[in-house]
Amino acid sequence: MSILPLDTSHYQAVIDLGNLVHGDNYLDMAGIKMMHQRGTKGDLNASFVALDESQQVVGFRTSYSAGQWPIDKWCSPALWPVDEEHMAYFKCIAIHPEAQGQGIGPKLLNASVEVLKQQGAQAGVSHLWMQSPGNGAVKYFTKAGGKLVKVHDDRWLDLTLYEGYRCTLCDTECHCQAAEMVLEF
Repeated sequence: MSILPLDTSHYQAVIDLGNLVHGDNYLDMAGIKMMHQRGTKGDLNASFVALDESQQVVGFRTSYSAGQWPIDKWCSPALWPVDEEHMAYFKCIAIHPEAQGQGIGPKLLNASVEVLKQQGAQAGVSHLWMQSPGNGAVKYFTKAGGKLVKVHDDRWLDLTLYEGYRCTLCDTECHCQAAEMVLEF
């Protein structure tokens, strides 16, 4: 298993894996390009892929550099332990179902955190899918040191109604909740 910075040669495999894990139309080429750009500051890229022995992408984490992502209505900056200019964003993680449980998620998170710290971030926030099987997303982030800030209802509803996203649980009308969680570095 190797953890490498995301590059353009990984885009299609990342899109395919993201859609497999999170649902149809979760990722597309424009989206992964934007994620890659938002996670790169100077020469430092905070997004990573996990490759198996045959060099296939079996996991990825996209992260946004502090100051390079939009703080929207789903964010609660007044509840964050650091100011907005030092807050990074953990956008997306996906691990292939056959590779889950092998410690890939924490390795990807640690790689992102190290780069985000080098970029000047002091913490990272994420919106974790509370309806993930066994609430695994929240458990994983909590185990890494993440703290719950707020729970948001219908976080991905607009994506299903207006952007073609199909939730793996709710299909075309997602009512899943997001746990807004912060990890201090």
